[in-house]
Amino acid sequence: MKIHISVARQLLTLLDDNGQTIREYVVSTGKAGVGEMFGSFQTPRGRHLIRAKIGADAPDNTIFVRRRPTGEVWSAELEKSHPGRDWILTRILWLSGCEPGKNRLGRVDTMRRFIYIHGSPDRAEMGKPGSHGCIRMRNADIVELFDLVPAYTAVEITED
Repeated sequence: MKIHISVARQLLTLLDDNGQTIREYVVSTGKAGVGEMFGSFQTPRGRHLIRAKIGADAPDNTIFVRRRPTGEVWSAELEKSHPGRDWILTRILWLSGCEPGKNRLGRVDTMRRFIYIHGSPDRAEMGKPGSHGCIRMRNADIVELFDLVPAYTAVEITED
């Protein structure tokens, strides 16, 4: 299995070992575009892998901070009390770059930048860039993807 993320199409495609599409999901990548530098808030390009799967069996809308559940569940009321917060919900697939100097090690390290594929509030707009560099998904979609892919699944992020 392999995941391909197209930034131009705002689409995550899950492929089988023969390159056939298993599932497609509309996503939201970095509002600031693509790039690999630490602090850029951009979505990194290139070859990655899922280094860790976090949140198995967590209820939908579980709020994560630093990859740990806070004990809170997202709601519109909670969001009003934390305007501008970047909500990481339900499940996390933590990415690690595979290309030294491009998305691994030093100031371009995807994992040290805490780049994830993760759930978002249902009101979060998909199909256009809007994240702080991560790949946002609808909660139902991240739950499905999380259950389909094992750790160390290959992830390719391209601009096409």
